[in-house]
Amino acid sequence: MRPGGALILTLLLVAGCKPAAEDKRPPSAREFPQAYRAVSSPEGDGFSNEQARDDRREAVTVMDLANIQPGMTVADIGSGAGYYTVRLAERVGKKGRVLAEDIDRDALARLGSRVETDHLDNVSIKLGTGDDPKLPEGSFDRIFMVHMYHEVAEPYSFLWHLRPGLKPGGSAIVVEADRPTNQHGIPPKQLFCEFDHVGFRLAEFVRKPELGSYYARFEAVGKRPEPKDIQPCSKPGDAAGGSAGA
Repeated sequence: MRPGGALILTLLLVAGCKPAAEDKRPPSAREFPQAYRAVSSPEGDGFSNEQARDDRREAVTVMDLANIQPGMTVADIGSGAGYYTVRLAERVGKKGRVLAEDIDRDALARLGSRVETDHLDNVSIKLGTGDDPKLPEGSFDRIFMVHMYHEVAEPYSFLWHLRPGLKPGGSAIVVEADRPTNQHGIPPKQLFCEFDHVGFRLAEFVRKPELGSYYARFEAVGKRPEPKDIQPCSKPGDAAGGSAGA
């Protein structure tokens, strides 16, 4: 091999690896930083345990914390079979609106049948993508993300696209378990950092042991950053701590 050949070969191999990794990401997310954390695989849609969730007053507790009032417009992201969708629809009443969003076509089809059977005329259904919930701009008083954020593989793109969906003064609501992201939860420190880096401020945080979860409410502040200016949070458990201490 001629002088320098080994170095050239190494550089070509390294260069060849980077696009391969990028190819696994949605093209629409590639202008955003990649998250340095694991992602949980999707769970079931939760329909079978709705009675158990009602027995511990989950939806009532979360809707009370979020101050859901008649006439509000609410997005239920990752709606699945619609546990929160149908309860939000009842709470906001005929003058309110609920948008049920999911990336699972089959789950949305089942929810559509439920909405039709229950005559929930204030509910709409929308298919989103993993990095963009496809929300209409300036439309929602509250955006709910309940036990689903740990499945978001592209949080910076997802939150960047979600943020314009809020009305002025609106809030994003997250309910999650405090455990690693590959175990169907997310540590609060990591959650706070990811929201912070896309221009959200933590407005309220409440631990609810009786629900096995915590409740976090965020508000959009300042100007939404450009994708190229967003800095990724450090990996959960990183000894250096990094920027996840937001």
